[in-house]
Amino acid sequence: MEHVLGIGGYFMRAADPAALTAWYRDCLGLDTDEHGLWRQDTGPTVFAAFESGTDYFGSPAQRTMLNFRVRDLDAMLAQLRAKGADVSDDVQSMDGVGRFGWVTDPEGNRVELWQPA
Repeated sequence: MEHVLGIGGYFMRAADPAALTAWYRDCLGLDTDEHGLWRQDTGPTVFAAFESGTDYFGSPAQRTMLNFRVRDLDAMLAQLRAKGADVSDDVQSMDGVGRFGWVTDPEGNRVELWQPA
């Protein structure tokens, strides 16, 4: 059976695509080329479906949530706060999985940050 090899892209609508792209670059270090290509580090990727009524993604209007792996969650959250980003005060840990924090981008999309165990 043929199978997918990995995530090939993540696409989102934006009122101001250039500004949103700059926010992801300046706040999260997502350095993409002019076509949006980003070469990420190797590591695990989680693919999971949630119940339709979950509040885990923030707003009920948000149907998906982007999750980024980070090396040091505390340092990333501090960096985001220093840039004035909307960072949740909540940090969660899951034994054997890692630690999680959240930031909301300028377009209102909740983004999860994951420091794997």
